[in-house]
Order: sequence, then C-alpha cells, then structure tokens
Amino acid sequence: MDAYLRLRRSLTDFLEKFSSLATSSPDSFRGSSELERVIDDYSRFILEERNRTEWGQLEPHQAAELSPVADELRETSALCVAMMEKHRAWKLLGGEEDHTEYFDNIEAGIQEEFGRFYLDSDSKVLLVGSGAFPMTPLYIARRTGAEVLGIDIDQDAIELGRKVIARLGGGLRIRLENRFLEQLEGIGEFTHIIFSSTVALKYELLDQLHSLTKANVAVAMRFGNDLKSLFNYPMQETDPRKWQLADVVLHPDQVFDIAYYKKP
Repeated sequence: MDAYLRLRRSLTDFLEKFSSLATSSPDSFRGSSELERVIDDYSRFILEERNRTEWGQLEPHQAAELSPVADELRETSALCVAMMEKHRAWKLLGGEEDHTEYFDNIEAGIQEEFGRFYLDSDSKVLLVGSGAFPMTPLYIARRTGAEVLGIDIDQDAIELGRKVIARLGGGLRIRLENRFLEQLEGIGEFTHIIFSSTVALKYELLDQLHSLTKANVAVAMRFGNDLKSLFNYPMQETDPRKWQLADVVLHPDQVFDIAYYKKP
C-alpha cells in the first residue's frame, strides 16, 4: 500500500471513531477508557516520524483530497479532547488518579512553553480555552505565583474546572470564567496571553486583542502545522502592523508547537 492510501485509510478510521465518540453522551464515558485509548492512539499517529515524513511528501492533489477529512478530524478530535478533560475531572473528583499519554504529553509541553515566558508573582495571565481540567493555570500559579484567568465558552467545562482548582489549587490565584474576550473587564492589565491550540478563532481573537491590550503584552499561540494540524488549528499570518512573530518553538515529541507574538 502506498503512503497516500495508508494515510487516507488511517485518517478515515480515526474520523469514524471520533465521530462515534463525539456524538455519545459524556456521561457514558465516566467509567470507560475507550475515549482515552483512541486519543492516545491518535497522538502517537501524529507524532510518528514515518507519518510526518509521508504527509510532507504528499502531492498537492493528494493533500487537497485529504483536506476535508483533515478539517473534520480536527473538529471532532477537539470535541473528544474536551470530553476527555471532563472525564478526567470527574475521575479526580471521584478520588481516582488518571494518567494518559495525551495528558502527559500536554503537561510536558506546558513545562517547555514557559521557558520562553518570564513570569513572576506580578504577572497577570489570560488563558483562552481553559477546558474542564485546567492544567496550564495550575502549572503557572504553582510555579510562579502569578494571577491567572482562564476563559472558556463551555459553561460545564468552567464549572468542572472550578472544582478541579478547588481540589488541586487551593490558595492559588486562579479564576475561571464563562466569558468572551469582549466581556472581560480590565483586559488591558494582562501581561501574558495564551491561546489553546484547539480554539478555532484564535487568530481572529488575537487581532481583536491588539487594541485592548498593553504595548508590551506577550502572547503564546499554541498551534499545529502539517500533520499536527489534524489535532490543532494551524498558524496563520498576522497583520505586521499589529503583531510581529517573535519566535517559533517546534516540539517534535509534543502534539502542539508554540508561536510567540509581540506588538511592533
């Protein structure tokens, strides 16, 4: 089987699995490992060097043929990750420990990400897309003492996330809110802004933030190009009059990469 057919078959198989999982009731996964297994398999597929190489060698017409499947995969896998975060939160609140390859990979990415950010107890951090298991706010607040606000459009995720913070982050300066950017008060006070990789409109939001934020604000945009775009929304061009790309950090062993932006 040639590379194109093998990739197409793999993508179609994953799409069928994610589509089935995404339309199931979240409650059905409280005692199930199927969701975690599929996401772990998908993470390994995206990080496998052979797959990355073959994806990069696709002919333009082959890439175009796979594009609709890739777009649908990105959306359905993001829905399933959101469900798995809720599953992890339920397990924690029920007294169970939970480790998956996907979450271990994400946590490793968070640790490397903040080697490029200077954060201290005076920093004010905004995370766009905090999810039901807010690993990033917990990591930042524990390590630096910074004040962190996480926002998400999913009210259920916010409610679960608050319970996780209460369990794991008592005394830390973390807030979670079910709000849109334009609803935030004091947005100009944030020193650092982080966008989760599965936020579909993150570059539109970045453009919106230009007029609302201070001159020296630092932005970290999690993204995924090429094969990683099957799991993350890819990097886009920005208006250079508003945002300049300061650095790009590629992590071959992690499911997302990071672009850093600053104002000119």
